[in-house]
Amino acid sequence: MKNLFDQLSRQVSKAVTQKYSTSFSLGILALSPSIRPAIYAIYGYVRLADEIVDSFHEYNKKALLERFKEQTWQALEEGISLNPVLQSFQETVNSYKIDRTLIVQFLNSMEMDLSPVDYDTALYKEYILGSAEVVGLMCLQVFVEGDQAAFNSLKPYAMKLGSAFQKVNFLRDLNDDYRVLGRTYFPGISMDVFDNQLKSTIEEDIESEFREALAGIKKLPGCSRFGVYLAYRYYYSLFKKIRRVPAQKIMNERVRVPNLHKLSLMMSSYVQYRMAII
Repeated sequence: MKNLFDQLSRQVSKAVTQKYSTSFSLGILALSPSIRPAIYAIYGYVRLADEIVDSFHEYNKKALLERFKEQTWQALEEGISLNPVLQSFQETVNSYKIDRTLIVQFLNSMEMDLSPVDYDTALYKEYILGSAEVVGLMCLQVFVEGDQAAFNSLKPYAMKLGSAFQKVNFLRDLNDDYRVLGRTYFPGISMDVFDNQLKSTIEEDIESEFREALAGIKKLPGCSRFGVYLAYRYYYSLFKKIRRVPAQKIMNERVRVPNLHKLSLMMSSYVQYRMAII
């Protein structure tokens, strides 16, 4: 029966999320059970695309991504895919009526990662829009359960949060992106002269986006507010740790938040949530 395959597909997307991100996995657990499968499906899909462009160095990434795109549109049109991750994703997109333009923008940003790009401000914003902000908007469509007025009201905040998360990722992964993948996302900045002043300028921008995003988190529906706040706390904790690390050290190591600290954040965040601090 097809419902067995649907269940398996949702389980596979959940497993992908749990394998690749402790932070998002814990955040999703804090969402209402009714919307968890859809968020697992979105994360599983974007993670698969990320893996193509970030990890499969011994294969033809361009061909793999092109095939992935074709299979995405085929799954969405036919309402089924033999790829479990695509199956759960198409189910989510079609059930929650997620705008397919968001998927186009996401895949465009993945294509940008196939070859070195000299990022100016416009390309930087375009990349962040497709790689992070639209993912936040896909999740927001699930959170508001089709309420278009709520979606439009919360859209700017979701984009700010996605952007802040991505820029924190850029700082965290600076070493691998530059030395392994040959990528430099921040516009007008040479990694040869990356110093504390440049790092501080980037961090001020991220701090501003986190502050704006928090105002929107407080307005989310009850089914998603705590889970998104928890993800926010995880990333903000990572951001604060990055701020304490000198620029040259960031260039040579990846800053992490230990799992034990993540659990501590989860408990303190829950207390704040229950006390209606957020």
